[in-house]
Amino acid sequence: MNDLTTVELLWLERRIENRIRFGEPASQKVIDPHRRVVSFAPGSMFAFVRWTSNDFGTVLSRIDILRAHVPGHGYSTVPWVTPGGESLLRLFGWPKVERVLQLIDQVEALAIKPADVAPDYWHHVHNRLSVNENPRTYTRSRHRAWLHRRRVAS
Repeated sequence: MNDLTTVELLWLERRIENRIRFGEPASQKVIDPHRRVVSFAPGSMFAFVRWTSNDFGTVLSRIDILRAHVPGHGYSTVPWVTPGGESLLRLFGWPKVERVLQLIDQVEALAIKPADVAPDYWHHVHNRLSVNENPRTYTRSRHRAWLHRRRVAS
């Protein structure tokens, strides 16, 4: 259990929302009606979305796509994530976060789990959206190529 990456999720209506957009938690613990802790197995991918507002509107919109920490490998720290993970994508600002959420929806429309997508694709999306360019669309053929590369590498 010590090798798991934990993510603290918090929901306070119209104030704070920390949620998992995709990924398959290995376990989940409900602390109270507003807080949960989910844990991910080493190497699994997940998307962590954070949104915060105050009386004047949205203060923070952020999405991180991470690969859960693998013991013995480096990792990036992210608030609410312990110990952290390999950062595949890290974007903030509602227009960019919304675009990533749309791309996740497109992947799911192909009947592909976003957590199974090639990690390089999420790097590509991060790089393109960081400079306000459009990323390539993820396709079934790209996914087949990724699965083949992964099979050959193991």
